[in-house]
Amino acid sequence: MKEAVYKETVFPIGGPNDAFAQYFTGQSYLNMLTTEGVAIANVTFEPGCRNNWHVHKAEEGGGQILLCTDGRGWYQEWGKTAQELYPGDVVVIPAGVKHWHGAARDGWFSHLAVEIPGENTANEWLEPVSEEDYGKLE
Repeated sequence: MKEAVYKETVFPIGGPNDAFAQYFTGQSYLNMLTTEGVAIANVTFEPGCRNNWHVHKAEEGGGQILLCTDGRGWYQEWGKTAQELYPGDVVVIPAGVKHWHGAARDGWFSHLAVEIPGENTANEWLEPVSEEDYGKLE
């Protein structure tokens, strides 16, 4: 298989996502576009990189919106079939939904992560996506 090569996209890749590396399998990159009002980050995943299962918690409001900008990736909610993601796809993740997202095995993937404002919001990071389950995705 030909190695996937990163190409610069609309938003710069940012630096290695070291602060959250413990919650990812593989290397991700983070570029905070804004932290005022609504936090928006450009998150880039190298081929095969994905985050752990996690939940965006909030007493009211909260959650996350993913705006896919480049490459091919995956999103999956607990107990549901994974859905393939491409540029232009939008995923609305309500607070309290256990899920993961990341790149396909064979290419880079980027999305804007928009944090939906809410009361007493927090992320709960959970277990990694198993190699067996990830390996079943085409």
